[in-house]
Amino acid sequence: MLPREYLRENAARLAAEMPERFGGAGLEEYVALERERRECVTQLEEKRRRRNALTGGGKPSPEALAEMKALKEEIQALERRTEEADKILRATEEVVPNVPQPSVPRGKDETANRVERTWGEPRRFDFAPQAHWDIGPALGLLDFDRGAKVTGARFTVLRGAASRLSRALIQLFLDVHTQEHGYLEVLPPFLVNASSLFGTGQLPKFEADLFQTREGYYLVPTAEVPVTNLHRDEILDGRELPIRYTAYTPCFRSEAGAAGRDTRGMIRQHQFDKVEVVMFTRPEDSAAAHEELTGHAEALLRRLELPYRVVTLSTGDMGFASAKTYDIEVWLPGLNEYKEISSCSNYEAFQARRASIRFRRGEGDKPEFVHTLNGSGLPIGRTIVAILENYQRADGSIEVPAALRPYMGGMTEIRGA
Repeated sequence: MLPREYLRENAARLAAEMPERFGGAGLEEYVALERERRECVTQLEEKRRRRNALTGGGKPSPEALAEMKALKEEIQALERRTEEADKILRATEEVVPNVPQPSVPRGKDETANRVERTWGEPRRFDFAPQAHWDIGPALGLLDFDRGAKVTGARFTVLRGAASRLSRALIQLFLDVHTQEHGYLEVLPPFLVNASSLFGTGQLPKFEADLFQTREGYYLVPTAEVPVTNLHRDEILDGRELPIRYTAYTPCFRSEAGAAGRDTRGMIRQHQFDKVEVVMFTRPEDSAAAHEELTGHAEALLRRLELPYRVVTLSTGDMGFASAKTYDIEVWLPGLNEYKEISSCSNYEAFQARRASIRFRRGEGDKPEFVHTLNGSGLPIGRTIVAILENYQRADGSIEVPAALRPYMGGMTEIRGA
């Protein structure tokens, strides 16, 4: 969340300068109500002082008793107004998005995103490349029909070599992050409570995108949620920062806000596997950490020799809690376009305020909010899609990327399940 004093001073400016991000947040009403609340508090303090003055002497006169009775009713009314205003202000504060960093491009949607760099040349085929939804079923690797039969739309059964490929990618990604990038691997719960989802910003605004159990728990939409909340309500030792975690989890999303987008194949599923990376840093270190974390995700794509580009999301396209987001988009020749495979975000203190994650620079120093960052490193399903499409051959087989062969028992090609 943003601090109330910050919103008080900047709400009007934010709504005017970035309507694509703050136009629907109710900031004009917020400013008016916050002003009214402060006026109530001023009146409340004055009336309490007057009440204390009347009760501070000896036996009160009949006139003083009458005034005290009136003051009691006025104080109670002002307290109710203040409490009601606080509830409304708090509800607004919970759904106001984070403030973008100055380097974030301004714009209403993805058309304003800025390409920062590209890596690798898209492969030139001497045949018409197919999309993964044709390649996978033809080789018996992806079974969309049985996934739909067992559960419903946007669920897929991986078979044979595709299942093994999935395990290999998880192992490769975790090995690289832990052995080369300095992350500590954790295996968190796959169910979380509402407090955890509030801390990372999914609740209350995005509840429709979540799956909830009858017991009130939620299936994790990403490992970001349980891993970030490992330190909820804690004060960390600043000397131990940065703290780095990586985790594999299945992820579950209802995709309530994505109707009609990427419904074919495995691009947008209700259940998918992903390896996540999370960092906790000092405020002054988060910008550099964001570049480093993004580089760690890029390193995996380079190891797999998959062409990609890095894009800075615009103010109208970036996520609710983010101050700056890089999307890494992998080239998919079967679709003839780049598709997002990783989002790497710097949340600054936004999540830390919601989750009360602080640190002390030294013994006795005042606690400060940490900065939190995370990124996909990488999603398994979309990486399988990228491998099937980029490594396809004219005879219908798939070459196994060199980096994965040690994890697949030396297998060099896939010719079927």
